[in-house]
Amino acid sequence: MPSRNVAQPLTLRGLEIPNRIWMSPMCQYSAGPDGVPTSWHTVHYVSRAIGGAGIVMVESTAIGPRHRTTASDLGLWNGHQVKAHSKLAADIRGAGAVAAVQLQSAGRKSSHKVPWLGGGQNSPVALDEGGWIPMAPSARPFGNLTVPAQMTAGDIDEVVEDFAHAASNAHEAGYDVVEIHAAHGYLLHQFLSPLSNHREDDYGGSLENRMRLPLRVAQAVRHTFPQHKPVFVRLTATDWIDGGITLDEASIFARSLAGVGIDLLDVTSGALAVDAQPPIRQGLNVEFAEILREQTGIAVAPVGQLSNPDLVGTILDRSTVDAVIVGRALLRDPYFALHLLGDHFKAHWPRQYHRAL
Repeated sequence: MPSRNVAQPLTLRGLEIPNRIWMSPMCQYSAGPDGVPTSWHTVHYVSRAIGGAGIVMVESTAIGPRHRTTASDLGLWNGHQVKAHSKLAADIRGAGAVAAVQLQSAGRKSSHKVPWLGGGQNSPVALDEGGWIPMAPSARPFGNLTVPAQMTAGDIDEVVEDFAHAASNAHEAGYDVVEIHAAHGYLLHQFLSPLSNHREDDYGGSLENRMRLPLRVAQAVRHTFPQHKPVFVRLTATDWIDGGITLDEASIFARSLAGVGIDLLDVTSGALAVDAQPPIRQGLNVEFAEILREQTGIAVAPVGQLSNPDLVGTILDRSTVDAVIVGRALLRDPYFALHLLGDHFKAHWPRQYHRAL
């Protein structure tokens, strides 16, 4: 049964998003060594835009060379990359979707192999094979990956500048939305969680200190990105392991993000620790998103384990969340959103193709 609410537009700042089912950023590990989008990205993202997704979020895109997870990650730190992203963003918009991009620093999850080589994401790349030394809040590795260098105060300031510069480049490339990745065990999440942050300076210890870098990044990106365009943050509701981030801490962080002008929380959980065991259930993060919406007053969209179309429709009809962000289901079926749009699908099909319907 098609959802009634999936086809409702959502306005955030000066942007009208055509519907409530959006594509999650998912790494394709298909950029060249220069970090630019390839023909693979054009086909991959534009097909989901044609397929009805209200927002197509381009995969986590590094803010600098050392911030990549692999040497095949996208980047947005130079003009050559901006030019290539401009074409991709224009193609997404031309196919009927809002063009968005997620900005990323991998931290201690940096310099690993692509998933289909060797041990994949659990295998470090040696320095003499093109790898690099990751940086992190503390010199604690993720699993078997390379031991990171503990960041200095200068490194921290540079991360803030790099996020702001990447946000400026995203605007120049024509993206309508930027999302800051502060979850899934990457750098900003590493600062937030006491399991990965063992610092004894102003960036470690108390929650106030652990939030300091992510909030500086959020403020810098919000200041840099045009005021008529929304800024999202992907945050974790829980680390799913004792001693990690709790929902209470996530709520405090979320309220602080609302205070600096963040427009939407992309709500997820887990992936910080190799031994964490999140539950396997559909709609895993929906309740977390509802709680964060109630406590912050800003828009929310859950992501994760949302592949059942009936469940997605039910969430959009009955939940207080503002949208849903779909990952693997859109990998399997580029037209997942159109199935949910039902009789409303013509309004979301690019006009130049209406004659084919």
